[in-house]
Amino acid sequence: MSKVLIIEDDEVIADGMSRHLVSAGFDPVWVNKGELGLARLRYEHPDVCVLDLMLPGLDGWKLLETARAEGIGTPIVVVSARGTEHDRVHALEIGADDYLVKPFSMKELVARVRAAARRGVRGQSDERGEPIEADELRIDPLNVQAYIDGQSLELTPTEFRLLYALALERGRVVTRDELLQKIWGRRQTRRDRTVDVFVRKLRDKLETQSPEHTFIQTRYGVGYKFEPLTREASEPVA
Repeated sequence: MSKVLIIEDDEVIADGMSRHLVSAGFDPVWVNKGELGLARLRYEHPDVCVLDLMLPGLDGWKLLETARAEGIGTPIVVVSARGTEHDRVHALEIGADDYLVKPFSMKELVARVRAAARRGVRGQSDERGEPIEADELRIDPLNVQAYIDGQSLELTPTEFRLLYALALERGRVVTRDELLQKIWGRRQTRRDRTVDVFVRKLRDKLETQSPEHTFIQTRYGVGYKFEPLTREASEPVA
């Protein structure tokens, strides 16, 4: 039975989550403070964490950043009333695996938790291979960072994982659905623009520092591929 740590200060919402998760065969544990939630993440190793962002004391943003900085790989599903694109993207950038905007269906929560439990703890093996070099770009898995002519691109962990995943498939078009499953662990829906948003941010960082090449090329309606091209030869981008 998978253990689910719920970090939520609203008792009514937490109770609803717990009841539905129990009915679905999970073993939920609820805490209402960020500090206590972080301690349980550190020492109890739950299979999934459901995290509210607006917590008293240590809030969900700081808890998420701290957990990932400490190498805690528990899948974290954020639940929050904050539903702007900026909030969703930022949470994913700093380490969330999924994001649900309140109010949400408890059936959907259970489905997201079940998917997170299937993915399991984040592995680091895909980020510890040999460096990849392409013209002036160096992708360094050991430091989880990329560099243009030796200057750091200051990539977030999620941006790095996206770039590294594309670079490992150099020359092959990787579909949006493949990237969503590999990086975020979920299937693509019609309105899900997560991959496009992150590719745009990643491309901006790469092309701001690289005067000679573009590195991520678009195949319209399909996905993206890693292929260094001179600016004159590069394909139109989305």
